[in-house]
Amino acid sequence: MRKPTVGILALQGAIEEHTAATETALDRMGLRGRVVRVKTVEEVRMVDGLIIPGGESTTMGRLAKFNETLQLIKERVSHGMPVLGTCAGLIMLARKVSDRVVGETNQPTLGVIDVAVERNSFGRQRESFEADLKIPVLGRKPFKGVFIRAPSVREAGPDVKVLAELNDVIVAVQQGAVIGTAFHPELTDDTRFHEYFLGVVAQQRKTSE
Repeated sequence: MRKPTVGILALQGAIEEHTAATETALDRMGLRGRVVRVKTVEEVRMVDGLIIPGGESTTMGRLAKFNETLQLIKERVSHGMPVLGTCAGLIMLARKVSDRVVGETNQPTLGVIDVAVERNSFGRQRESFEADLKIPVLGRKPFKGVFIRAPSVREAGPDVKVLAELNDVIVAVQQGAVIGTAFHPELTDDTRFHEYFLGVVAQQRKTSE
């Protein structure tokens, strides 16, 4: 059987950190797989799962629209491709996006999770913080969430599973094989979130075979 290939969307953002975290997660799970950086439609077609990192969501969306990866990712998600989006990646996945200060953003997104997301929901760079989160799908041990200019989920549709909340604000969601977090799991030594995503990738591969 071909080894699973996980792509890191490498248009902009925390690419190195997600690459390292995914490779460590594969090792800890005892899985043989590849982690590759993807920028083009040809590279997006080759992956079994995709991670959209944090960064500047407007820039990432415009670049993905320009090089036509945005539409292809959306099509592949409709056929079951798992995606993990963190911080700006969550914004990219959302059906609707607004900004805490400027309101509606009208930026390009994938619209593959039925959520309304607010950008910069917890403040700007200087308001960055860490918080222990209860995430039942990862087990009983709290997960340290790193929040940097973080968004939040303000509305979630009926098919959206809430994975984590912080003070009654939704900060992690899943719809089907698509997962979004407001925080940066790649900036900790705890790879459980990446392991959870790799489990989703493995399950989808098994289903499609």
